[in-house]
Amino acid sequence: MTGQTIPRRQAIHRLLDGLRTDGGVHVVTGEPGCGRTAFLEYAAGSFRAGPVWHVRAEPGRGAPPLSGLHTLLRAAGRTVRAAGDGTAGEALFDALRAASGASPLLVCVDDAHLWDAASRAALGHAAARVRAAGVPAGLLLTVPGHRPVDRELAALPVLRLDPLTPGDAARVVDDVTGGAVDPRVREELVTAAEGNPALLLALIRRLSHAQLRGRRALPRPLADGEALGGVTGGCLTGVPPDRAGLLLTAAAAVRATGEPDADADLVRRAAGAGAVRPLPEVLVLAEGRLRFRSALLGRAVYAGAPPERRRAAHRALAACLTDTGADGVLALLHRSWTATGPAPALAAELAAAASVSPPGLRRRALTRAAELTADGTERAHRYTAAAAQALLAGHSPEALRLLDAARSRPAPASVRGGAELLRGAVLLADGPVDDARESFLLAAGLLAETDHEAAGRATLAAAEAAWAAGDPASCLHALTDPAPAAVPTEAPPARTPAHAPATRPAAIGAAPRTEASGAVGGVAVSGPGGSGAGMPGGGWAVGGDARGVAHVRSGPLRDHRDGMRAVLLGRFDRAAGPLRRVVEHGLSGDDPEPLLRSASAALMLGDVTTARRAGARALAAARTLGSSALEPRALEYLAYAELRAGRHQLARTHAEEGLRTASRTGQRNTAAHHHAVLALAASIEGEREIVAEHVAAALRTARRHGLAQAATLAQWAAARADLGAGRPREAADRLGPLVRPGARRGHFAVWMLAVPCFVEATVLAGRPEHAAAAVEDFDLWAACGADPQAPAQLLRCRALLAAPDAADTLYLRALDRHEETAGDFERARTELLYGKWLRRRRRLREARNRLGEALMGFERCGAHLWAQQAAAESRAGGAAPGPPGAGELSRLTPQQLRIARRVAEGATNREVALSLSVSTRTVDYHLRNIFAILGVRSRVELVRLVGQAEKTGAQP
Repeated sequence: MTGQTIPRRQAIHRLLDGLRTDGGVHVVTGEPGCGRTAFLEYAAGSFRAGPVWHVRAEPGRGAPPLSGLHTLLRAAGRTVRAAGDGTAGEALFDALRAASGASPLLVCVDDAHLWDAASRAALGHAAARVRAAGVPAGLLLTVPGHRPVDRELAALPVLRLDPLTPGDAARVVDDVTGGAVDPRVREELVTAAEGNPALLLALIRRLSHAQLRGRRALPRPLADGEALGGVTGGCLTGVPPDRAGLLLTAAAAVRATGEPDADADLVRRAAGAGAVRPLPEVLVLAEGRLRFRSALLGRAVYAGAPPERRRAAHRALAACLTDTGADGVLALLHRSWTATGPAPALAAELAAAASVSPPGLRRRALTRAAELTADGTERAHRYTAAAAQALLAGHSPEALRLLDAARSRPAPASVRGGAELLRGAVLLADGPVDDARESFLLAAGLLAETDHEAAGRATLAAAEAAWAAGDPASCLHALTDPAPAAVPTEAPPARTPAHAPATRPAAIGAAPRTEASGAVGGVAVSGPGGSGAGMPGGGWAVGGDARGVAHVRSGPLRDHRDGMRAVLLGRFDRAAGPLRRVVEHGLSGDDPEPLLRSASAALMLGDVTTARRAGARALAAARTLGSSALEPRALEYLAYAELRAGRHQLARTHAEEGLRTASRTGQRNTAAHHHAVLALAASIEGEREIVAEHVAAALRTARRHGLAQAATLAQWAAARADLGAGRPREAADRLGPLVRPGARRGHFAVWMLAVPCFVEATVLAGRPEHAAAAVEDFDLWAACGADPQAPAQLLRCRALLAAPDAADTLYLRALDRHEETAGDFERARTELLYGKWLRRRRRLREARNRLGEALMGFERCGAHLWAQQAAAESRAGGAAPGPPGAGELSRLTPQQLRIARRVAEGATNREVALSLSVSTRTVDYHLRNIFAILGVRSRVELVRLVGQAEKTGAQP
């Protein structure tokens, strides 16, 4: 049996596309409640290419042989007379081939495992013959995923339905409730359901209107035995008592590890079932590990067992484990689940053992220690430490739940301040940034009397949250020291435009990453050996139960604050010294947090080379330390640095990886920034659909969480795509609100970057008078010396607006300045505009030279539509048409070429989508266009064409 796991929406569209043309056979499976029946009904209702035979199987026990097959054929208005299974299978194949002669046929059999064995054998035989003969008939057969596929169907390819993504699950909640659900309640529902549609609906039905609106407390646990049992139904009916004990012990063992499986020998010894053969069909044994075929079923087994039986299973497991290493932590966890009330001594043991535990066990040990702790201060401390571990692992909703639990008992201000500092960090990575700012400010107030250093970090983090929200006044307020040592409090210099007080060289990607605003709120998480610093605010050592105020290197933090504040005041001369010290300090070690601050400061200074170096070192350090939650931030800095350097394809590579890691670690705000980078890169390459997809994704989170910076970048990308497609009026209309004064102006640190596009768009749209004020503002920006591209861009903007006698000189000066910076795209844009200007003045030979340079520059950086503009202008100027091109593949856009090459390497559409950080539907769309452009009809022909191009060198 072969198989793959695919998301349901993508699966349906991909399947239907294939079934309409070539047919295919698929056994569709998944855990109980995954929506197999709904999947099949949607597929049957959406198939328009030909007839559909659709039946739901009934139990075959006691039914005559071939009764299931006859039910299918009667539903299709056909009959088959056959003496045996093989004959029946061949007869069914003949019927399928005949029915699909005029148009493709789709056969849907729901719950095919319920058919009698003879019918299953006939169906399996016919399906195999359909596959081998290439008959244009599609067969979709659903079977449950909590048991092995019947041998009659085991040779057929299997599609396993993925759980709903958190985004899809959240949309289901909103659809079912009419949007009348509190966001925090929605998060809890999505987390408890773990992507299972039936369980999600059951949990929604379980809650009252007041609970859905967040006005009453939710039941605990939210997904209890009744809810889980209602979804799993009769999946465990008829399990013998000896097998039932083994199942409960396995479920208890999995609960302790937090992994999908557990040590098989341990489970058998604890259950006293060493000789049990065969295993229950709901369990799978592989490489000494035991797991449930359906994780939901394991949850149901545990939740549905009486409490005393659960405690007995944990006692037996604890008795079979040693008291050392990871086994010792597991033994303590199992003992903790035998307790029926507070157990201070056991809680202390768990908290101490956490320091020598792997990260996953460390979080679980700290959580159980908190639950068993009676003292309010100690309880809050342990919940906060567990929340830090949850955030490190990328589980933001869990971190927030643990922080809520930390609030449940009174605690000293220092403890509450530490929890609020961490809450702010959680929200900054994955929540409304205004809420993050308020949490940081609350933390600063709570910590002001007991820990000045931690309070200072909280205010810096509040400034970062205000920065992300596009609120310069709040940002400056947070950075204001009652007695600042380095930065005066006077207003910005007179040359700073009154409507742009916060123009900064940092531009994109330079918001600070203070120790309080890293992936875990500045928590230095100890490794397996237990070493590590403390958490700011509370001073708690996350690796164990020790306390002590974290040592804070106040110099670099103060320098970063002073540099940021100077930038916000427009005093770039006073910003350089502190920021340079931040850069040097970060690069002097291998701690990822200071390295991230170093990258941020380097971007503010316009030192792109150093920013790339610091970002790369931060990424390597995060990976070495296992700080997976820091990786998306490091990749974000790398992507922004590459954009600033004009290396858009490298930026795209970093952003694609950053998006995957941000999604995996639950950092939606960071993911939004990566979507914005991908939109900007795609806007250069001319992939309008890809731009639109990433813009929409960035704006969904940006608008929901108040990310003004990501929203501005995404809108700029959409406008640049319009400009590349030859739609200057649309680009000007989109950019106007971003760059002009007013309530809709873009983020204060980003809008200036869009000015060159706005000037070009307005001039090409015949509205040059709209651009004059923006160019004067851009002059101030370029004078800062922090953006390597800005001086050449400024000269290009002035040339676009200048009189003919001055424009010529300005274009030439702009090209000279481009020689000082890397990147082909901006230089090629200047060459293109200069070439257009020359052609309209009938200086055709000079125009052709400039346009030829522009064409080559755009081709080097993969700017397909921009290259088409240059080629069209060149032909209009009398240039002879070029050669047919570098082979057939030269007719593809850069994104299409990437997809074609990955498909030729044998990647599935889903694998291509994951590698490019786009949806499978987008890959399907592009692949259809690739087939049409190249005149191929199958993947086999595409592989052959790509291979020939690579052998002959005929490729772009």
